[in-house]
Amino acid sequence: MVEGSSLDSVIERLTKRLNRERRSRLEAETIAEMGLRALYDKQGEMELLERIAGAANQASSVREALTFAVDQICAYAGWPVGLAYVAGEGPSKTEMVPLPIRHVSGSEPLERFCLTAYDMTYPSSVDLPGRVAATARAAWITDLLRDNNFPRARIARQAGLRSGFAFPVLVGQDVVAVLEFFAEASTEIDESLLRLASHIGAHLGRVVERSRAEGLEHHAFHDALTKLPNRALFLDRLQRSISRSHRHSDYTFAVLFIDLDGFKSVNDSLGHAAGDQLIVEIAERLALSLRRDDWLRAGADIKGPKRSVGDDTLARLGGDEFTILVDELNDSTDAVRIAERIQQQLTAPFVLNGQEVFTTASIGITLNATARRSAEEMIRDADIAMYRAKALGKARCEVFDGAMHEHAVYRLKFETDLRRALERQEFRLQYQPIVSLEHGRTVGCEALLRWQRPCIGVVPPAEFIAVAEETGMILPLGRWVLREACEQARRWQEQIPPNAPFTVAVNISARQFAQPDLVDQVRQTLVEARLPPSSLTLELTERVAMEDPERASVILSQLRALGVEASIDDFGTGYSSLSRLRHFPATMLKIDRSFTHHVHQDQANRAIVLTILTLARNLGMRVVAEGIETEEQARKLRSLDCDFGQGYFFSPAVDTEGLGPWLSGQRHPCFE
Repeated sequence: MVEGSSLDSVIERLTKRLNRERRSRLEAETIAEMGLRALYDKQGEMELLERIAGAANQASSVREALTFAVDQICAYAGWPVGLAYVAGEGPSKTEMVPLPIRHVSGSEPLERFCLTAYDMTYPSSVDLPGRVAATARAAWITDLLRDNNFPRARIARQAGLRSGFAFPVLVGQDVVAVLEFFAEASTEIDESLLRLASHIGAHLGRVVERSRAEGLEHHAFHDALTKLPNRALFLDRLQRSISRSHRHSDYTFAVLFIDLDGFKSVNDSLGHAAGDQLIVEIAERLALSLRRDDWLRAGADIKGPKRSVGDDTLARLGGDEFTILVDELNDSTDAVRIAERIQQQLTAPFVLNGQEVFTTASIGITLNATARRSAEEMIRDADIAMYRAKALGKARCEVFDGAMHEHAVYRLKFETDLRRALERQEFRLQYQPIVSLEHGRTVGCEALLRWQRPCIGVVPPAEFIAVAEETGMILPLGRWVLREACEQARRWQEQIPPNAPFTVAVNISARQFAQPDLVDQVRQTLVEARLPPSSLTLELTERVAMEDPERASVILSQLRALGVEASIDDFGTGYSSLSRLRHFPATMLKIDRSFTHHVHQDQANRAIVLTILTLARNLGMRVVAEGIETEEQARKLRSLDCDFGQGYFFSPAVDTEGLGPWLSGQRHPCFE
């Protein structure tokens, strides 16, 4: 039998042990529950991260990826409001700008809170987005209503929001976006949520970085205006076609080089914005010309699978130049048919700023079958063919051949030599006397430019003046001619009697006449040469004078005011308006040699010359007949009361020494 005290002691020990075991069991259950909860939370975090990562990788845009992330984080955390911001552009890139991305679960006041956020921008360090942008770290506000750096506290109170946090989307060290979330209860900092947000922000940053890289790559290989492939991408695809042709001898392709005719006039008249619009619409029509099922042979039965548009590459090289790479041609005529299809697409007018505009294109074509060439060489050859099309009248196509390349090489060397000729002093002037048909004495001369090209000899003006005009070389060359002729005229005037009139005539090209400072150039040259203005005559062709009659009239009036004579050259071969001619302050007309040549034989020619002479007399102008080669022509023109004559009958163009005898004042034997 156990005594009472001993029994109580046993019960006490058993009770203590039982309590210890119960506590141990409860602790174990708590630890197990915590472990399970942590495991569950961890699993939830991993699932959230995987969902966001998977969706972001599949998203078609960064905005789509951010929208999905905002929705998923709100659902995971149970927070009713989620917003997104992006870094500003340029100097404002540290300022966060709202994106039209929001997650709202709840009442209308929450919607008003989001709309208020859209109307604000967030400078660095200001509000939640600004703090995150400044530190590149997540920020948490436990109580929005008591935070001194939360300008939206009032509207947050009205919406019932009490806490919030935001985290950055980083590309390297740069904050490119901020995601922001709000809860209706005052919530302490959740470190696990912030860690999760950090992982999400890093992944979204990689999405932004990849998107930027893809955008840069697209920009590097596409034209910004038309979105077409640019020169770099076209060359890459062309090189692939060339490589394929080396492996397959029966594979044929073509390159089309397209240049718009008269595009500059659109820019000049309607402005560059209209020019850009025209380029975009041209690109669309060119694309349409490659998208018809029968685009090669209308009604033809072409064996094999139909080719897709993707087989061909339409590119914009720049300005108004486009190229097309056409694969799998049946024969060379297919390329010509494509060019004709393009011309057809361009026939309809374009409407720019409410005005109809018509344009055409010159197209050059080269085929890979001609010779083994690089991509750059094929574009060059198509370009050469295009310029050939322009030279033959524009609005047409030409296929490249070897002779075109030879001509292009010759032209390039010709231009190079021409540019160097002035500095090498290869140009010289010759002078052809102008003789009075009344008394047979010399009254002046015309300065004629000659090019003494090394190893070749004298190049006629007809061969290089047009090239000089195209390349712009005519401007420095024209200034040299004017200065040289004026200085020589001054030296001659020192040799002849003071009362003997003697003028030098200098030709002015279209490009020279278009210079705004032409009159100033002439004035300065006369001063430097110490030549009286009345001793200089400037000759411009009828065609140049009539290109812009109003401007021509102003310039000629200014020259007359200066004391310089003006002459209309090649009269009768252009398109003069007689009503405008009578207002021109020109003092002389020059009858073209085509009328002079048969004046003594052909009654029709003689009638034209007589008409010109009558017109000139009525307008108070004197007349020079060019191209007089025989005594019969000289006598007939004299009988028609023509004032002056010029041509081989009197003298060819001669050097300064050769003109000496003509300065003595003696009469030509014909007038003895």
